[in-house]
Amino acid sequence: MSVVMRPTAAPGGQRADATPGGSQPTSPTARSAWTASRMIVLLGAILILVAVVGVLITPSQGPSRPLDPADTSPAGSKALAELLRSRGVQVDRVDSVQAASDMAARGGNRLLLVTDTTYFDEGSLSRIPGDRLVVGDVFGLETLAPGVRTRPEGARPRSREPECQLPAARLAGSAYMGGVVFDAPTGGTGCYPASGGGHTLVSYPNAGGVTTVVGDGSFMTNLRLAEDGNAALALNLIGTGRPVTWLIRPQLPPVTELPGERGQSMYDLMPDNIRWTIYMAIIAVAVTALWRGRRLGPVVAERLPVIVRAAETVEGRGRLYRARRARQRAADALRAGTIDRLTPRLGLAWGAGPQEVVAALAARTGQDSHQVGAALYGPPPADDAALVALAGYLDFIERQVSEL
Repeated sequence: MSVVMRPTAAPGGQRADATPGGSQPTSPTARSAWTASRMIVLLGAILILVAVVGVLITPSQGPSRPLDPADTSPAGSKALAELLRSRGVQVDRVDSVQAASDMAARGGNRLLLVTDTTYFDEGSLSRIPGDRLVVGDVFGLETLAPGVRTRPEGARPRSREPECQLPAARLAGSAYMGGVVFDAPTGGTGCYPASGGGHTLVSYPNAGGVTTVVGDGSFMTNLRLAEDGNAALALNLIGTGRPVTWLIRPQLPPVTELPGERGQSMYDLMPDNIRWTIYMAIIAVAVTALWRGRRLGPVVAERLPVIVRAAETVEGRGRLYRARRARQRAADALRAGTIDRLTPRLGLAWGAGPQEVVAALAARTGQDSHQVGAALYGPPPADDAALVALAGYLDFIERQVSEL
């Protein structure tokens, strides 16, 4: 008896050459290489197109400038500035102390609105006459608002009631207040109290007018202006009919510009060979992608019929069992094969139990049921002679069933 091992089909669903020794080429054809190149070029074009479209549809918007009357972001105050102008209030946006001083020198009773003093001289600001509204815990607060003391603990911004007799706050009602907590000086009025004491809005008269300090300017932003009485409070404090000098932080030069090199970008400061290096790197990446992404041909598959004798397989496995003294494994294999072959011949269903198989086999052959059960389901043989005897008895049972 011999077994013929059939060759399998080549990968990709293609069959190998029917002639012995036939093979398929491993190198890609010109058509497959051209197809792979077109796919890589198309993929690169799609990536470039996506990047360009992303840049075009992304709005060119600078960083947010909090409490800036020209900023339309949620943190800006463009809505408040437009609301003041609609009520006839002149709003002048300045970014230097000199510009604020020039506005005051032109005459007229003006209101100075200070939201940031990071790059300003507080002493020069304090000499500008007129009313003053200071927002937040700015640098030099003791100079801009003498007598106002800042508490170490702040207050969480939330809707608060004024709880004071200041007309601007009492008429506005509840507002989104919090932030820094102040203690009003003698003769001053504190509104919107914090839970731990102190107030988030303090107003008191000074030598040249009225100074008002608020702990947080969120009620003046575009995001919060329409909530509670925020707009009313902002208009009552700022929109008194007098011109407003709105002082903001100055615009710093871009980080790509260096002192003495105004107008030169970061790319202008690079050496000339950097650009060629980048171009060469791009070409190298493209060549590598083309090389690694090309489609390979089918794997070599040869139709070589191989004839293996069944006896060789049996003998080889038997030698392995004998070398390892695997008598139990060999006995289990013999018993399993006998049971699989005898079960349908005995008219039993697949998966029949040991008692059913032993009873049917004893009735069919006339053998003792205990002997049949020990042969099919008993303990493993103790030595090689017992294994040979078990194989002979199992073969005897099979031949009896076949002859009946």
